[in-house]
Amino acid sequence: MSSGVRRFPQRTDGEMCAFAISHVNVSEDIARSVRSLRGRGLKFAPVPAAAIALSLASPAKAQVVPMTTEEVAPPWNAQRIFDPTPLPLLTDRDSREEVAPEDTPVKTRQQPGYEQVGIRDGSWMFLPSFMAGAFYDSNIFSSNIMKRSDIAAVIEPSLRAHTLWERHGIDLTFDAQETAYKANPGLDQTNASLKGNAWYDISRDLAVLTNFEVAHLNVGVGTLASPAGAVQPTPYNLFSGDVSVRKEFNRLTTSVGFRTDSYDYGSTRAQNGAVINQDSLDGQVYSLHGRADYAISEMFGWFAAAEGNERNVRGNPGQPLDSQGYRALSGITLGLNNLITGEIGAGYVQQQFVDPTIGTIAGPSYRAMVTWRPTRLLDLHFKAEQLVTETSQTSSTGVLGNALQLGADYELRRNVILSLSGAYEMDRFFGMVRKDHVVSTEARIKYMLNRYGYISLYHQYANRNSDVPVFNFDKHLVGINVTAQF
Repeated sequence: MSSGVRRFPQRTDGEMCAFAISHVNVSEDIARSVRSLRGRGLKFAPVPAAAIALSLASPAKAQVVPMTTEEVAPPWNAQRIFDPTPLPLLTDRDSREEVAPEDTPVKTRQQPGYEQVGIRDGSWMFLPSFMAGAFYDSNIFSSNIMKRSDIAAVIEPSLRAHTLWERHGIDLTFDAQETAYKANPGLDQTNASLKGNAWYDISRDLAVLTNFEVAHLNVGVGTLASPAGAVQPTPYNLFSGDVSVRKEFNRLTTSVGFRTDSYDYGSTRAQNGAVINQDSLDGQVYSLHGRADYAISEMFGWFAAAEGNERNVRGNPGQPLDSQGYRALSGITLGLNNLITGEIGAGYVQQQFVDPTIGTIAGPSYRAMVTWRPTRLLDLHFKAEQLVTETSQTSSTGVLGNALQLGADYELRRNVILSLSGAYEMDRFFGMVRKDHVVSTEARIKYMLNRYGYISLYHQYANRNSDVPVFNFDKHLVGINVTAQF
């Protein structure tokens, strides 16, 4: 590519391109600690927090734009400034009303009699769980040349610990995941992470929020973050941390924070046994982010969010990947009597690379996340987003993604949740002549046996149709997970 300004958006929201994406993991369990703070100032959202994580190791992740429709409970969206803030949090503190359990999101709703019990030790609550599962993958390498199917077993122990203090709070999670394939042991992988969240309640309307993650993870074969020709996952180590300050001024809520992410990549192998070194992706990303929300009325609000970043990425000799940039969005927040909630925003992004062959990438950007709840048993989700990231095929390959996503969560019974989602995405590549069309679907049913366990069945489908035939593929993933918890 030649130097100069390219008019298409570049992702700048604290992630190092598409190579690794990590989110704060706030589970339903933290809601217990959050509820203890409502009467003292922060008025955390009454909905249970959802655990949000995008795993690049998943064999079915073919999209550039991640499918995340779960809601993140405040105040933690102060560290994810491009995610919606529920309007009830922005109204006058003295007139706020609690949200009834039946008005919380279907997918994360806490039904009486199905809550995790936990083990209490003084002012700490421990919540252990163990998941065992298996899945069938119709195309383990996400390829149209080397199509192979296989089955794999997965185990995932997890332990959460959070405080029950009257003020402040700490929430920690340790989890590990082992995936073993029957006929292709080269795809076996081990992931492990320690995540932590903490908040310090300075006053009733002022809080300091922190989070960190230390993890050993893997980039899945066939994803856009995996190098071309790789037949094994690419391991990497991640360290990330964020410190934010959140302040309320009646109807105005503001936050400002600093985040750092550090990546250390290992090597993978090609089909002929050659080693593919991914050290060029090593580096650090620093970002400064801020957001302001104002509740115009009980049904409408306004927001503005901005993030600046500095990326120090090693790159290849003569082709550094260092860059500086920003992303800014502004728009409206919707809260139409709990019937329609979400945000619609538009803005501008710019990323200036040290490498003159890449130059400055700039252009408009948009993001919309809206939920429609026609009944208390059904949530319908809509998401539209445009962003640009980079693939690992060459250091100068960029990809512009435009995606439309739809999803539905239905409470079939109090203990049976059915979730369906579908997405269409168009990816345009820069640095090579290529345009892809991606269609993906997911169906999942969760059956809660009791407070000590549940079973999940799922089916995922992905189809990538590319101008370059070698990148065409489609795959099905069918699996079952059984989780025991206490």
